[in-house]
Amino acid sequence: TDEIMQQEIRPLVAVDIIEQLHRQFAILSGGRGKDGAPIITFPEFAGFSEIPDDDFLNVVTYLTSIPSLEAASIGFIIIIDRRRDKWSAVKASLTRIAGAFPGNLQLVFVLRPSRFIQRAIADIGIKLYRDDFKMKVPIIMLNSVSDLHGYIDKSQLTRELGGTLEYGHSQWIHHRTAIENFAMTVKTTAQMLQTFGTDLAETELPNDVQCTEELLSSHSDHHSKLKDELKLAVKQGATLLTCIREPVTRSANSKLSPDELENVATVERLLAQLDETEKAFDQFWTKHHLKLEQCLQLRHFEHDFREVKLTLDNLMETQAGFADIGDSVTRVENLLKEQKHLEEKGQEPLEKAQSLALHGEQLIQNNHYAVDSIRPKCVELRRICDDFTNETKKKYDILGKSLELHKQLDKASQWCEAGIYLLASQAVDKCQSQEGAETALVEIEKFLVTAKEHQLSNPKEFYNQFDMILTPEIKANAQRIVQKLEDVHEMFDKRQVSLKKLAAKQTRPVQPVAPHPESSPKRASPKITRPAAVENLEQFCFASGRGPAAQNGNHALVQGLIEKCISKSPGHIINELIETERVYVEELQSIIEGYASEMDNPNLVHLIPSALQNKKEILFGNLPEIYYFHNRIFLKEIENCIENPELLARCFFEKKDLQIYEKYCQNKPRSEALWRQCGDSIFFQECQRKLDHKLSLDAYLLKPVQRITKYQLLLKEMLKCSKNSEGTAELEEALATMLDIIKSVNDSMHQIAITGYEGDVSELGKLLMQGSFNVWTDHKKGHNKVKDLARFKPMQRHLFLYTKMLLFCKKREENTDGHEKTASYSFKNSLKMSTVGITENVKGDNKKFEIWYNGREEVYIIQASSVELKNTWISEIRKVLTGQLEACR
Repeated sequence: TDEIMQQEIRPLVAVDIIEQLHRQFAILSGGRGKDGAPIITFPEFAGFSEIPDDDFLNVVTYLTSIPSLEAASIGFIIIIDRRRDKWSAVKASLTRIAGAFPGNLQLVFVLRPSRFIQRAIADIGIKLYRDDFKMKVPIIMLNSVSDLHGYIDKSQLTRELGGTLEYGHSQWIHHRTAIENFAMTVKTTAQMLQTFGTDLAETELPNDVQCTEELLSSHSDHHSKLKDELKLAVKQGATLLTCIREPVTRSANSKLSPDELENVATVERLLAQLDETEKAFDQFWTKHHLKLEQCLQLRHFEHDFREVKLTLDNLMETQAGFADIGDSVTRVENLLKEQKHLEEKGQEPLEKAQSLALHGEQLIQNNHYAVDSIRPKCVELRRICDDFTNETKKKYDILGKSLELHKQLDKASQWCEAGIYLLASQAVDKCQSQEGAETALVEIEKFLVTAKEHQLSNPKEFYNQFDMILTPEIKANAQRIVQKLEDVHEMFDKRQVSLKKLAAKQTRPVQPVAPHPESSPKRASPKITRPAAVENLEQFCFASGRGPAAQNGNHALVQGLIEKCISKSPGHIINELIETERVYVEELQSIIEGYASEMDNPNLVHLIPSALQNKKEILFGNLPEIYYFHNRIFLKEIENCIENPELLARCFFEKKDLQIYEKYCQNKPRSEALWRQCGDSIFFQECQRKLDHKLSLDAYLLKPVQRITKYQLLLKEMLKCSKNSEGTAELEEALATMLDIIKSVNDSMHQIAITGYEGDVSELGKLLMQGSFNVWTDHKKGHNKVKDLARFKPMQRHLFLYTKMLLFCKKREENTDGHEKTASYSFKNSLKMSTVGITENVKGDNKKFEIWYNGREEVYIIQASSVELKNTWISEIRKVLTGQLEACR
């Protein structure tokens, strides 16, 4: 129990009556009677009777409260020194003491007045008034201090009373004040500790890391301040103890008075209580601090768990999206690469999860208070890690099976192709003889021995082996190839029957057909699913001895016919688009990683020419933006069209993003100029060597320009295959979008070559058309000769039609360091579209049209290269003028 907190506050302390104490009309010198009774002395004081009752009562009450309860219970000895005073002073003192003394009295000693008359009066007065004093204790009248020594030992009396007891009133007051201040400090400190402890016990633990850190910091700061307060209090008590013991320290012969010993005991008791309070608080703080630290550990653990769990969930979701098992060897190999990439991508979060689970187990082993919250999270982390690992292994197993399956299918298909080629290449004229027929039979038998390699002879066993991955599409493909194997075997059986008959006897001659040995079989793409009609046609040609193969023995013609038929298939076109798109993305990636990123490689900086420093954006343009679009968006969308070819059109007419090529093409002249300046540097040679590229970088930088023109060709092929089908309208819209994008890119390439125009071309509105024309001008205000000359001599002008302006430029071509010519357009004149008019036919020439300006003050006769081009320009100009008219209305 805290003794300081439980004891009552004394009614008076020295500081409350400091002025009265300094008057020294009553002192507690520290002396004791023979039985240990405390001695209170009332020394000679001239104005004793004038002291207010409250002051007297306060001082006496305070003095009687200082000795211990044990000493006070014996009773106080009062010594009243009135040797220099009168009997009236003695009487007044006894009366006041008798009426106001708050403690138990044992004896009252009165040093009577020393003057003879006053002594006599005192003797008489004490006899007459003893009963009036109402004291139940003896009142002993003494004539001198010598008489007093007979009752109290000199060592317990001050020098004023003839004793040897050292007493300094100012020092006594100072000690009392210091002791009481220290007691109050101890009590206040204990109260602060208790209040702080209560606050800590009632504090709710936060639910996030930041608040927990702030709470831990706040409590630690408060704890440090309280510890500082404790240190100051202990230091204060030690200093006070030293001051009280100072006489003993100064002189070995000195002894402390009982009151001083009690003071020492009081300070020591307060220091002991302070120490006990500190220990109790430290124990509580240690537990509380540990709980806060564990709470912070828990919040960090929970925060890390949420982050890792989110990453793992995303990883599992991505893995779950890998449902494709591939429809060809190439596709399966790409899927294996993607799975490998996902596995590598998952290593870091998996390691974090395992590390976090281990950290959670350590927290549990360290007796963390939140075991019930930590353990399930550790179990969950390990479960997800195991699930991902098991699922990855399962994916590898399935893809491995799929790869083996497609390799076997490819091998079987190749065997069929080789067999068909063998049958087609056996010359009919040579087989007419017995020797030729036997040779052909041996060739066939040797070839049939290789049939075991394709392992598709037993379809049931094959289906059982790959049952786990046989999707309807793969199964249909396998059945097709199995059927093809059966057909080829049947073809060989028929050929063997025929040859055996020829080997046994001579038959009528057959028109010889010489094969073309240089013809080689073409390997069918595993991506292409051939129509059944094509398969039947191929088998029919070889089995029946009719058709192109029978006429000239050239299997390549049959193969070409089949490929031509297949090329009309939308599936083939989509497969070609996807394959070339993948190659294109890989090429873009190789440029960015093998060249652009290497420009930031500190190991190759010294190889970069100074002319190329800080010009990566000029050389590569927005190639990273193009790569990002194709790799992350476009490729994935067209891959989704394998099963749904009708969705292909939407990939184009919804993709205005392809206009990023406009920026790339506009930058191409600057890029080529920089390449011509730096292309032969060692840096590019080193990059090309690392990439093992046969072509230099400039050939790869041309890829985007080539690629953007490829799409419209593929869309045209799709339109041919899908004519009059349900998705024709969407394909036509997609083709129109692509053509518009290509036109926009082409127009922008011409626009950036305009020179001499003082305004901002971007403020002229959208560029609608551009092209070269013959132009005649007619100015009403011009000189006649000038007008005649202008009327009969055309000028070559390149026109740029914007929504707000029509620009007339002169085309100039310049050679650049021996390379191809580059065009530029020198600005000559401009017409505001808001003030022009148009006449469609001029003097019966259907290739000419007329633009007049400012009420025909200026007339421009323009001749196009074709009627179609003229009509297109007139249509666009009329649209602009109509739009302006509607805006005005």
